[in-house]
Amino acid sequence: MKLIGAPTGLLLSELSVPYFEFKDANIDVTIASINGGLIPVEPTPWFIETKEDKMFNESAELTSLLTNSLSIEDVDFTEFDIVFLSGGWGAAYDLGFSESLADKMFTAYESGSLIGAICHGVLGLINIKNKDGELLIKNRKMTGVTNKQLQELGIFFTPMHPEDELKKAGVLFESKSKRIEFFANHVVVDDEKRFITGQNQNAGHEISQQIMELLDK
Repeated sequence: MKLIGAPTGLLLSELSVPYFEFKDANIDVTIASINGGLIPVEPTPWFIETKEDKMFNESAELTSLLTNSLSIEDVDFTEFDIVFLSGGWGAAYDLGFSESLADKMFTAYESGSLIGAICHGVLGLINIKNKDGELLIKNRKMTGVTNKQLQELGIFFTPMHPEDELKKAGVLFESKSKRIEFFANHVVVDDEKRFITGQNQNAGHEISQQIMELLDK
């Protein structure tokens, strides 16, 4: 079978911005993916490339972390104070379909980790179940990339859409809107102060800073 379409994957700024925020605060960062190995990166137009993207791409050491990422099977999620899920269109094809990721995320939650997710990264939360088999994110306040932004960008053909999937999971979905949704931004902390979610690619700085504030407390 031959697949036809534009290349996609991780939207780098949704990793690079939090990465440097955390590193600047002397937090050790580990990069992993569901299967390990190459994490494809969506081509970034020059007009939305961040300075953090440039810094990341200019470092052979950092780019190697994406070409040789650890598998989540080889990572003990209970050892981390923060577990953060980056997004990008590619995340719509794997994060919400991985039972292994959902199980790992529950171990992180049980161990007391703060859980962050941005844009399509929130799809990695939709199947986490508690010990009673109930969806862990049900009735929690959260956000993710909106249907309005997907429609405006003409990318509504992916298999999962964050706003739809969060609502199906019983989330109390929040968002902020702009005339052009691409420029909107919103970060939500749930009432338990364990889940911190960002609406879209603009949330990288704010979500990282809110996570670190909660960690300090």
